[in-house]
Amino acid sequence: MSGKIFLITGCSSGIGRALAQDICAAGHIVYAAARNIDSLESVASTSLRPVSLDVNSAVDIAAVYDLIKRDQGRLDVLVNNAGYGAMGPLLDISSEEIRAQFDTNLFAPLQMVQSFMPLMRAADSAIIANIGSAAGFLSTPFSGAYCASKAALHTLSEVMRMELQPLGVHVMTVVPGAVSSAFSNTAGNRASANLADNSAYKNLEVAIDARARISADSPTTPARFARVLAAALLSARPPAELHVGQGSTVMPMLKKYLPRALRDRMLSRKFKLDSIG
Repeated sequence: MSGKIFLITGCSSGIGRALAQDICAAGHIVYAAARNIDSLESVASTSLRPVSLDVNSAVDIAAVYDLIKRDQGRLDVLVNNAGYGAMGPLLDISSEEIRAQFDTNLFAPLQMVQSFMPLMRAADSAIIANIGSAAGFLSTPFSGAYCASKAALHTLSEVMRMELQPLGVHVMTVVPGAVSSAFSNTAGNRASANLADNSAYKNLEVAIDARARISADSPTTPARFARVLAAALLSARPPAELHVGQGSTVMPMLKKYLPRALRDRMLSRKFKLDSIG
């Protein structure tokens, strides 16, 4: 597996940054993509190559494609890591915010795969890793847009895995649980902005903020997450699905085994919905 060429999105901090550094340390070349390329200046090297990429920009995607094609002629591993959480009650969150959530978390990964497929087919046994979420298995109050986008990404990955296998490309769905990163603060800020002044849930602002920042509860460090993911990506037989971090296996199990009525009651109580009335 020496000398592989990686493209990882969302590398300005957290999982993406840690993964890029681990992959480089293993002797591979990483094109580390971020909207703010200056954030990667301190870790840039001959093997870690920062590239400016907004995953919602077709112009940026084309520019990075041309760069990797010119420099390498192939792409062995694509990690679709860029994403964020649009939090807030579904009655309050705007249609524009929901579209933006799906643009980044669902449509952008698909566009990346479609755009870079010629370079991946030029590689030997290429891999695509789509970073989903345990929230894509177990939907929770005040995170409907985020949960829906990740559930859709899981479905897309399932189909992609079947369709691309005959083309020599393996697709891995990565399911993080709680991971310490800037995600929580960003989600918390968005939840506050998405709560209408006359919201029916105004008295639940603390519970809404707690849901937005839930990934900060007993989180896995980005370094540990990156180590597990790097090992899977570099293994001779990468898995189809990889669960890493606090809640990454428990949440799917709760969805599968808990009766719906009990699950709804537990989540309603946890996020104070039983106090409305």
